[in-house]
Amino acid sequence: MQDIRTIHQGRRDWLATTAFTSLAYALGLPKALAADEKEVAALNRFPRMMQEWLVDRVREVEAAADARRDAMKTKADAEAYVQDVKARIRRCMGPLPEKTPLNAKVTSVIERDGYRIENVVYESRPGFLVSGNLYVPTKSEKPCPAVLGVCGHSYNGKAADAYQSFAQGLARMGYVVLIIDPVGQGERFQYLKEETGKGLMSRYNGGTSEHIRMGNQLGLVGEFLGTWFAWDGIRGVDYLLTRKEVDSQRIGVTGNSGGGTQTTWLCGLEERFSMAAPACFVTTFRRNAENELPADTEQCPPGALAEGLDHSDFLAAHAPKPLIILAQEKDYFDARGSQVAYQRLKHLYTLLGKPDNVKLHIGPDPHGYSQPNREAMYAFFNAASQASDAKTEPELVLEKEADLLAAPKGQVSELGSRTLMSFTGEFADQRKPDKSVPLATRIRNALKLPVNVDAPDYRILRSVGSRGYPQKAYCTYAVETEPGIHALLTRLSSEALTSRLPKSESAVLYVSHRSADRELREDAWLREMVEKESGSAVFAMDVRGIGDSQPDTCGKDQFLRLYGSDYFYAAHGEMLGRPVLGMRTLDVLSVLKLLQATGHKTVHVIARGWGALPASLAAAMSSEVQKITLKHALTSWQDIAKEDHYELPYALTPYNVLTHFDLPEVYESLKDKALVQSEPWGPKDGMGE
Repeated sequence: MQDIRTIHQGRRDWLATTAFTSLAYALGLPKALAADEKEVAALNRFPRMMQEWLVDRVREVEAAADARRDAMKTKADAEAYVQDVKARIRRCMGPLPEKTPLNAKVTSVIERDGYRIENVVYESRPGFLVSGNLYVPTKSEKPCPAVLGVCGHSYNGKAADAYQSFAQGLARMGYVVLIIDPVGQGERFQYLKEETGKGLMSRYNGGTSEHIRMGNQLGLVGEFLGTWFAWDGIRGVDYLLTRKEVDSQRIGVTGNSGGGTQTTWLCGLEERFSMAAPACFVTTFRRNAENELPADTEQCPPGALAEGLDHSDFLAAHAPKPLIILAQEKDYFDARGSQVAYQRLKHLYTLLGKPDNVKLHIGPDPHGYSQPNREAMYAFFNAASQASDAKTEPELVLEKEADLLAAPKGQVSELGSRTLMSFTGEFADQRKPDKSVPLATRIRNALKLPVNVDAPDYRILRSVGSRGYPQKAYCTYAVETEPGIHALLTRLSSEALTSRLPKSESAVLYVSHRSADRELREDAWLREMVEKESGSAVFAMDVRGIGDSQPDTCGKDQFLRLYGSDYFYAAHGEMLGRPVLGMRTLDVLSVLKLLQATGHKTVHVIARGWGALPASLAAAMSSEVQKITLKHALTSWQDIAKEDHYELPYALTPYNVLTHFDLPEVYESLKDKALVQSEPWGPKDGMGE
């Protein structure tokens, strides 16, 4: 028994299951281990459900895509594949905007031995400024090869030591290098605050925190943040081509981590690059999913998995031009995935007649653009461009961050730059759903719901402990809303229930905010509502990923953290073309069908907080619902899109939803079902308990 205690130490979800509780009693284990009330209070019987479902889906996608890749046998097959991935990439990355005047300016110049650094700004979109450093060799009489440098998640962007290093190293070898700040980093913080003694700072600490916040919001209007990153780089190439020092036929791109992401997306979208070196990003979506590794919003293209794309496919769009994948042995981006990506590309490049144009270098270090990886990039670019025969990094003298600023105090907002969020709000006003299409159809299209939902099968779970619910007895049913997924449905009763769902004329269905179990015990509003419905069968449910199936993945106690499990499954859901909100709405629709199939002729849906969204969407599509009561229901997604400092989980902000409908229209349609609302939540309330 010591083994059992050791294996399951700290696993309160396992202790809560009846199977283990019964075993513990049978073997005479202490009551505290078997059925302690404090342990039972953390009821969570399906904590791995979302993870195993995700892994199964991503493996299915990868297997189908690999079969397609393996089917390539000829050069014509490979050429067709390259054109096909380009089309799929464009579909998932979305349309690119029109090119507008760059209005580029050099704000200051630093003269160094053999090169100079020009601090520059340009507009990638009207009024949206990109800050950068242009390294220009001064001893060459001919146009030089050029490299666009894109940065990873450094607070100071282009001024970070590793990114200065590769830019300066390339310049000393004879390359013109434009290295730019990503949005949310360096001189491009979007959420600014004034801090005494430090000047303008990021309110949310820059980098990842800004990316996820602005990216989740941007998705509401059908825009992908990764495309915005890539567009900044595409316009950077446009700027390089305005410079007489640049050879337009020899332009490369490189970046590390988040810059590796940008390099990968740019290979998929921009054909003017003659060579590329993504560092510390390229692996496979399967490895990231299996390893429970979240990534920023801009690293998760909506629909990418639905299109059968993987990291290697974005690089396939660059084939057969020179490409080196840079990885690290000790990185959290799985090097096994890097090898798979390389093997796929080696097959493609071989069929295209250029097997030596693709390389893989796995360095010995942890995540980062360390010197061994930079030197692998130098050697590869030099071989491709003939710029230099150098194999090692030249001696570097890094600049002070202040000397690399393009704006006077280090933020492009001083120069009048718009914020990305201002575009999101503007787009939100422009999105006009086609209301000639029935609302139910638009909801179905936006949330990727099936046309028909049948009554599902269910498991009958034994009661766990004394719960203190409003009625004396209860039984929980695990309703299989799709293979591998269960919505947890608890029926309250005055007598013990251990068999199939009993029939009743009318039903009340409560859709929980965070946990049906906890809310049945602790929420005074809900208990009062239940008491008013004494003549009906009372049910309470957790949709997938909530309460009894809240994931325990992505690290300890990470559910609602920045890179937490709720975000993780939302991001992967969008890549799969299955928004989590749509999947949760399917759970409610399925339970409603089950209630109807078991003889319940009328249903009153009650919901609070996060549960109010799938509940109201399902009610708007379902003939089974006669009445609906909502508390803390979100006012509208447009309100979220127009509020910089909103609070709402990514799982409740489905991609492109505002093109199809908004919540006020849903609530209006529910007036025919005796809708009652109280205490609605605005954009700053959505994370509340």
